[in-house]
Amino acid sequence: MLYYLFEYLEQEYQFPGASLFQFLTFRAAMAVLLSLVLATVYGKRIIRLLERKQIGETVRDLGLEGQKQKAGTPTMGGLIIIFSTLIPVLLFADLENIYVILLIVTTIWMGIIGFIDDYIKIFRKNKEGLKGRFKILGQVVLGLMVGATLYFHPEVTMKEKSQTVITRDYQVEAVEGQEIKSTKTNIPFFKNNELDYSMLVSWIGEGAEKYAWLIFIPIVIFIVTAVSNGANLTDGIDGLAAGTSAIIVLTLGIFAWVSGNIIFSDYLDIFFIPRAGELVIFIAAFVGALVGFLWYNAYPAQVFMGDTGSLTIGGVIAVIALIVRKELLIPLLCGIFFAESLSVMIQVSYFKYTKRKFGEGKRIFLMSPLHHHYQKKGYHESKIVTRFWITGILLAIITIVTLKVR
Repeated sequence: MLYYLFEYLEQEYQFPGASLFQFLTFRAAMAVLLSLVLATVYGKRIIRLLERKQIGETVRDLGLEGQKQKAGTPTMGGLIIIFSTLIPVLLFADLENIYVILLIVTTIWMGIIGFIDDYIKIFRKNKEGLKGRFKILGQVVLGLMVGATLYFHPEVTMKEKSQTVITRDYQVEAVEGQEIKSTKTNIPFFKNNELDYSMLVSWIGEGAEKYAWLIFIPIVIFIVTAVSNGANLTDGIDGLAAGTSAIIVLTLGIFAWVSGNIIFSDYLDIFFIPRAGELVIFIAAFVGALVGFLWYNAYPAQVFMGDTGSLTIGGVIAVIALIVRKELLIPLLCGIFFAESLSVMIQVSYFKYTKRKFGEGKRIFLMSPLHHHYQKKGYHESKIVTRFWITGILLAIITIVTLKVR
């Protein structure tokens, strides 16, 4: 809103300083500062409200150290992340930008699913929360909306690289690249760093590229569902999900900035995605909200994000990665989420296999997800969180390095 106000003041009245709002860096700085203030100052008020309403965490006895002390800690703290993100975005971002709209819808949609899940757990006294099939259905519907928008919307484009052409009279001319619809994405560690989803349906025959959505949209649904559930599983000990997510989102912010800048995208030889630079405003607000929330969520936690926060975080990360065409880097960048999810799948699969074969289920990990395994081994949760953060930073650095690795 302020973006449009100052744009009007500059155009109509040449208002001093109004032109600052045309710079991404200024608006991103304002967004991160405001989200930090909102999360830290008003976050405390939300925590007190949750305490008054007796919206506390019900903890199952898993035999973990310090677990009983967490009972009654306010949950649904994801509301702090959501409102601390959306308010700066509404103030400083271009709300006509399709990518900003898509992220706002994702935040609200996943926030509602998570809120319903937490509401059922707390007020209906049902520890299972929202039934798994309904949760998955909500994620699939979001994936369908995101996939259809990214594939069909006319403003979701890439720009062809500019070329130099020698004319008949031996003059060198620069030919500006055109905006095109494309199903290309980045694939790390390969020579051209490109994968076109339309190639996956090329076996159909001539004109098969028009049916690429049959492959693209299911892939988007899978990514949105997998990452949001991965974030949900990671939210098990104080500060783990919020800190890890802040590292991931900040890294995606770098990708969004270079992908939306014609100079840096050309220098790094990556896709130039028109209008993607506006993502930096949303990402800055989101990082500020996560860090501000971490103020209260770090050990010992004064509030838990609940599914309201974890599902939202995962959904937002997935959509940002898809927009900047870095979704194939998710297993690397979101390695913590991936490891947590994989530990659960391995544990459950092995338990079922051994029970069927030997009549008694056996386990590979002491407990899953993975962070509980280390708790069972006697590590303090603050040490586990710190080491997971360090691992997340290393994975983020490797992910950034892939920009130039062919």
